[in-house]
Amino acid sequence: MLFKSLLITQKLNNMKKFKLTLLGILAMAFAFTGCKEDEPEPLKNIVQLAQGNANLSILVQAVVRAGLDDDLAGTGPFTVFAPTDAAFAALLVELDAASLADIDDATLLAVLKYHVVSGKVLSTSLTDGQVVAPILGDGNTFEIDLTGGAKIKDGAGRTSNITATDIEASNGVVHVIDKVLLPGS
Repeated sequence: MLFKSLLITQKLNNMKKFKLTLLGILAMAFAFTGCKEDEPEPLKNIVQLAQGNANLSILVQAVVRAGLDDDLAGTGPFTVFAPTDAAFAALLVELDAASLADIDDATLLAVLKYHVVSGKVLSTSLTDGQVVAPILGDGNTFEIDLTGGAKIKDGAGRTSNITATDIEASNGVVHVIDKVLLPGS
């Protein structure tokens, strides 16, 4: 009887140790899943995203000069078709301008607004022949062409390729393009 009692006591002690060990493992697992290192970095807004991309430095300069940086860092959502530095350089050559300083403020503002659409427009929602109304607000539109790759036909009859799509920002999305878009008037 004493032997049976000792065996039962030993089994109970082993079960208590097992439960404590299991609770310890669960507590450690919970602690590791709650670590700050595992949490994704918060998304940057559109301006911060552009500032972090060396190929968009001229766009950032233009946005700051035009005073649109606070707007594009705001709540949104916005969709920005972002021309690369090479696109701006080609436009300056086309316009026979030495730098952005040669473009007057009103023209620069109008051109930049022509690259921004209200709302978050992902590439999957673009359709061939879709007419897009940017925030420019004066009736100027551009058209999406999906034949042979995603392109934009601007108001001046020029075509720009969309080279990168759906770059998520906290306040919208950015699509990178290889030509500066120009409104029709």
